[in-house]
Amino acid sequence: MASSPSTRSLIALAFLNFFLADARDGLGPFLDGFLATRGWSPFTLGIIATMGGLLGMAATPFFGALVDKSTRKRLLIVCPIVLVTAAALWTLIAPNPISVFGGQALTAVVGAVIGPAVMGLTLGLVGERAFSHQVARNEIWNHAGNVASLAAVFVASMMFGLSGVIGLMIFTALAASAAAGAIRGEEIDHEAARGGDDGGDQGFRQALSAPGLWRLAVVLLIFHFGNAPISRLIAQQFSIELGSPFQTTAITTGVSQLSMIVMAALAPFALKRFGLPALFIVALAALPLRGALAGLTEGFVMVYPIQILDGVGAGLIGIATPIAAERILAGTGRFNTGLAAVMTVQGVGASLSNIAAGFLTKQGGYSLAYLAHGGVALLALIAFMAWRGLIAPPRPARKKQNPAM
Repeated sequence: MASSPSTRSLIALAFLNFFLADARDGLGPFLDGFLATRGWSPFTLGIIATMGGLLGMAATPFFGALVDKSTRKRLLIVCPIVLVTAAALWTLIAPNPISVFGGQALTAVVGAVIGPAVMGLTLGLVGERAFSHQVARNEIWNHAGNVASLAAVFVASMMFGLSGVIGLMIFTALAASAAAGAIRGEEIDHEAARGGDDGGDQGFRQALSAPGLWRLAVVLLIFHFGNAPISRLIAQQFSIELGSPFQTTAITTGVSQLSMIVMAALAPFALKRFGLPALFIVALAALPLRGALAGLTEGFVMVYPIQILDGVGAGLIGIATPIAAERILAGTGRFNTGLAAVMTVQGVGASLSNIAAGFLTKQGGYSLAYLAHGGVALLALIAFMAWRGLIAPPRPARKKQNPAM
């Protein structure tokens, strides 16, 4: 086997991340705007988001362990894509309580495997040495796919209405599945994909008892509690005010995705020049500023700086988190299990934040919710500054071994 992946597999991985931007989350950011214009209240939408978050949280550890053990990582991406797309189409065609709650439940459970599977597949393809740079490249392609998808939804919804959105969803699901199938399975080193030798129960205990892993998880729990509902609330607020859920959400989400592309492009240089802790500090500091700006200003034009800050905060966190987890868990053989555990804990924060945001919005309007959630994020920055030593420097990477076929 070649010591590095082929050009074909790397191109296919890029296209997979590009099309996954639309295919992995179903309706994703459009759900709130779509339902808000049909009379669904912010509190009910918060309950839906919380339900999905809790179900995904419960499924993620199981799927992380499954990815560590599986030699069929491509299949673990394709099957959820098909099911998530079917659930989203069900909601669009018949937006009633059964389809909305049932579709979001299905999306949350089966969608939970995609993140660990893509990270495991990436680590197995490129190895430890190139992992941090490949994560940044994955994020560039993912956010570029989001921007392209948002632009396509904007145009399709204007020209063809709901049928145009449905057609786009089917196309992106097929394209993402084809890209996953184009990655050469023999080039995936399944030992490298789980972070080293499989240590059995000892490796499992070593991974899940690592103090750095749980400190990282706590920081991310607080961050996502503060950050998760803000974009949802912006989509609700301006979809109602402007009366155009798909177009409004495409603009607001597109701005943050363009910002994330810039952050992903800068991340490899920043990692080399300033180190991983600096990325966390910048990302965590962006959120309190974002909450204050959203809560203290008015008018649609302010969405642009608010969503640019989302790209700085969430964009850098999305890159830094798997890199930090890989460094903490190197050699345990349980990278995907440990990363899934971190994702589960941060999912607790994101899930609980939705009900809190719905309650705050009901009591004091959108501004109160923005200020409260931005203020909470200060705790994440303080915690990280106290625990910044939790992230070890990268260890000398071993060469890729022949994969388990």
